[in-house]
Parts: sequence; structure tokens; C-alpha cells
Amino acid sequence: MKVDVILGLQWGDEGKGKIVDVFTPKYDIIARFQGGPNAGHTIAFNGKKFVLHTIPSGIFHSETQNVIGNGVIIDPLILFQELDKLRESGLSPEDNLLISRRAHLILPSHRLLDAALETRKGDAKIGSTLKGIGPTYTDKYGRNGIRVGNIRDKDFIDRYHFLKGSHLEVIKNMGFDISIFKLDGLSFESYETQWLEAVDRMKSLSVIDGEIFLNQSLDKGKTVLAEGAQGTLLDVDFGAYPFVTSSNTISAGVCAGLGISPHRIGNVYGIFKAYCTRVGSGPFPTELVGPDGEAIRRQGNEFGATTGRPRRCGWLDLPSLKYAIMLNGVNSLIMMKADVLNTFPAIKICTGFQKEGALIENYPFNPGDPSLEPVYCEMKGWDTSLETCTSIEDIPAALNAYIRFIEESVGVSVDTVSTGPDRCQTLQKERL
Repeated sequence: MKVDVILGLQWGDEGKGKIVDVFTPKYDIIARFQGGPNAGHTIAFNGKKFVLHTIPSGIFHSETQNVIGNGVIIDPLILFQELDKLRESGLSPEDNLLISRRAHLILPSHRLLDAALETRKGDAKIGSTLKGIGPTYTDKYGRNGIRVGNIRDKDFIDRYHFLKGSHLEVIKNMGFDISIFKLDGLSFESYETQWLEAVDRMKSLSVIDGEIFLNQSLDKGKTVLAEGAQGTLLDVDFGAYPFVTSSNTISAGVCAGLGISPHRIGNVYGIFKAYCTRVGSGPFPTELVGPDGEAIRRQGNEFGATTGRPRRCGWLDLPSLKYAIMLNGVNSLIMMKADVLNTFPAIKICTGFQKEGALIENYPFNPGDPSLEPVYCEMKGWDTSLETCTSIEDIPAALNAYIRFIEESVGVSVDTVSTGPDRCQTLQKERL
């Protein structure tokens, strides 16, 4: 069997959680392969809305196993806040949740260090979610990290205090007093107390050798869907560096993040919005500053699921979409939030960039280059509600033309179209 992959093709927030939830019934296992609680996957159904930060989005299907892979970094306190909210809703999430013992832990001092480093940058800050992501991955690759599998070790507390001490020393040398920083509104000491309690609770969860479990499951004919976090344009290698996350968000990250060999990768589903958004700092060539951008933000409820910050909004960027499709080997596209553009009589699409009189059709090395001018194609909007659409065949002619233009431009079929936030508002060309 192969591992199918679902990931974002923009700057994150594309709607991956909803689509993983929709696709879950055809899979035995959903496995998250990278990122941490800086991600926010929103799922809505039966009048309820859930936001997941660490737990895979297949958790609402009790017959499906959900794996947090080794490439994910985990804050135990945030993990149990999620689990407790799910339990309050009548679910039993621990029953179908498995955690790789090789996944690294986010310490409270990682979060402090994240806040100190971002504060020191001043106006040059990258827009970190302040969840400790960068410092945790830094310790992982610097071979100083602590993994889930270490929490039962006799020297766990000693290792914890040693690593915490090194972080506090760095913060002190930057000239900061840790008391000026709050972690989700708590002092460091209060957060640390709750964090250590959550570590103890983790001992009751199912911890596994994720790479062995997944490969043996594939050998037994089990179907697996790998769930990505963030988006391709935030990839540490191929995004708009340094305004990126600290992990590989592309399909290649599945291999390292789950322990899967390249030949076991199957279909790659790429998710994109009918427009573009991003949270935080960094280049955004098609950003709309004005009434159109405000209208998209308002109609799309474009506020970060993790940070609550308003998202920057703009027209669809085809050069970056083609770039993301190439990097990931996407063979099926999923377009989200088509309904957000319902009221626009005309819609623009960026088809390339002008630079010093030359046309550039590829994604540029420095998308923040001020000499780059987006080149737009304008298309007629559908200017109508999509609420009555129950199949792809029902969509307005103008929306169909918009989709066809995208397909012809990128060379990949748009097989799924989302027309609203609920799982039932998902139209598919065929049963995927």
C-alpha cells in the first residue's frame, strides 16, 4: 500500500483540517508528519466547530487511528487542552490516538526563548506564533532535545532542568528578565507547573515506534493519509526565507516525519484557497490593502486559528501555486473557500511578474523584491451564492471558468471544491 498525502500549497490556513476530516472515512490511519501547535486545523460539522493544533484531523472518526509522527513537536500542556476539549464534547480521543516516541517535546523555556528572540528582532520580527517551534527544532537538530520516549527515563527531570537552564541563560544574556513574558497569559512558573503535570498525564497515552507501526500497517494493506501542517510557502528550504516555519512542510517531509520511504508515497492532494492569505510578516506579492482585502477577510472570517491575528488577504498567485505543485508532485487539487468570492463581480489572478521590463512567470527567489510588479488577468465573478450547489455540475458557469483557467495554467485537475465551512459543503468530481 501507499501513503497518500494532503498538504497546503500556500502560506497555511488553506483548510486542510476540513478536507482531512472529509477524506478520513476512506483511510484506516491519519498521520501528522511535521509542525507543532503553531498549526490550527478547523473542522465544522453538526453545528459545532473544533480547532486542532497537534492532534490529527481524523480524530472525530472513532474507527480511524490517528498518529502523531516523529516529525511533530509536542507541547504536552497544549496537547491535553485539546484532548480535554474533545472529551467535553463527548468524544474519547485517547482511544484512537497514537504518539511516536521519537517526537520531540516543546519545553516551557522553548516558548520563553521564542518570545525573547522575537522581541529582540523588533521591527524585523518574522511573526512567530510564540509556541516555541523554532527553538525546539533548533535543539532537535543541535542534538539537545528531549523526546516523548524520554519521559519515563529516570534522568528525565535532570535532563529537563539542564536544558531549561541553558535556555534561561541565553535569555539572561540577551538582557531580558523572564518575568516580562507570559505564556498564554501565565507566568513561566505557573505554566511550567501545569506542563510537568501534563507530562505525567502523557504516560497514560499510547506511545509507539511510529515508523515501525506505519510500515507494518502498510504491509498489512492498511490505508494511510499523511496530514501536513502550515503550507508549502512556509517550508524552511523552499519558502520565502527567513519568513518561514522551522520544518519541511512539503511532501518530501513525509518520509522523514513518519519514517516512510519515498517509494511508498501515493497520491498527493494539494489544497489551496480561491484567493491567498497569510498570517504574520513576510512577502505577499498579491496582497490587497483596501476594500477588496477587507471584504475577503470579513467574508472568509480570515483570522488565525492559532493566534487570532487577522490574516492578510490577496488575489490568487499562480506562479507560487505552480511552484508548490512542482515541489510536492501534486496530482489532485482541492480548492477551498470558493464561497468567499461570491459577491465579487470581477476577480483577478496573478499570472506572473514584471521586473525591469521583463516578464517572470516562475516563483521568484525573493518574492519580496519591491521591483516585482504582479501581472493580473481579470475574470468575471460568479456573483451569486453557492449554497444550493450539491455537486460540481451545479456550480455557476463563471466559477467553472475560473477553475478551468487554473487547471489549464497549472496542468493539474481541481477535483474537489469547498463551498462552505461544514464538512457537507464539499463538492467532488468523483469519489476520491
